[in-house]
Amino acid sequence: MVGFKVNRFLQSMKDKIESIIEEIKNFSIKDTASLEKFRIHFLGTKGVLKDLFGTLKTVANEDKKEVGQLVNNVRALAEEKFNTHKESLDSPVTDSLKIDTSRPGENSEVGSRHPLMLVRSEIIEIFSRIGYSVSEGPEIEDDWHNFSALNFPPEHPARDMQDTFFIENEGEEMALRTHTSSVQVRVMENQKPPIRTISPGRVFRNEAISARAHCFFHQVEGLYIDKKVSFADLKQTLLYFAKEMFGENAQIRLRPSYFPFTEPSAEVDVSCSICNAKGCNVCKNTGWLEILGCGMVDPAVLEACGIDSKEYSGFAFGMGIERITQLKYKVNDLRLYSENDVRFLKQFTGGL
Repeated sequence: MVGFKVNRFLQSMKDKIESIIEEIKNFSIKDTASLEKFRIHFLGTKGVLKDLFGTLKTVANEDKKEVGQLVNNVRALAEEKFNTHKESLDSPVTDSLKIDTSRPGENSEVGSRHPLMLVRSEIIEIFSRIGYSVSEGPEIEDDWHNFSALNFPPEHPARDMQDTFFIENEGEEMALRTHTSSVQVRVMENQKPPIRTISPGRVFRNEAISARAHCFFHQVEGLYIDKKVSFADLKQTLLYFAKEMFGENAQIRLRPSYFPFTEPSAEVDVSCSICNAKGCNVCKNTGWLEILGCGMVDPAVLEACGIDSKEYSGFAFGMGIERITQLKYKVNDLRLYSENDVRFLKQFTGGL
């Protein structure tokens, strides 16, 4: 008779638990108020589960494990439903569903490429048409690639702190590159002629910032090495560039100059496109504007890079992208390129 009573009690507990499970499953949660009502009713300190756990002490010892597992399952079911609905009600996705999708969209502002990058890309594209590849290198250079291999003697002024930013790297003195000619040295060391490449990149000089100068700027330097390369080839290449960049009527002139890594060397002027070479305040009434430096690669530079100067010759040139951009877009202050003034940059929105 005792065993029969125990079995009836166990069965009644199971029936009660089944009833609570059905109640949990059928409880409707539509908002935070009904969610809180669910929590209080089932999981609260005076809730259904609290009472259910309290009845465990009346269960026979041999049945406690079975009944306890059933009660734990009920609690897990209630907690899972509560947490699931809580996350759903707290999710921002719910708020987004309230957005009126029939409303017209809002126009987003179209960005633009920086004027320096526009001109950089145009320069690369112009030289790529005549077979020039693009080479890049590190902005932090050692003495060999930045100075010595380019025929800079130890006493050259460019090695002084007034022109170059020097830094210490693991006990070795390094420099922020002062020109992208260092990339040309790396190309000559690792590639056999013929070589035809341009090296665009950012360079650094320890100069006072003004409308005409900055402590960092951008260059594109070109290099062509092959058998029987002449100064005439250099002049024709630069004339081609000037006409492609500034228009078919553009003309150039070369003035003797000096660079440690080229001999002979020259400065190159282009006819002023603003006044059609008639003279204005931009070209200081000369009709000409300086755009780059160039020359035939010094045989000592070729030999330093492992190229036989008796078999090969070549020319090199270098231009400031800021200078070309200044002439192309008539910008009179170099500082505008790096100040991120939206009013200035918006003028180039069309150049995507």
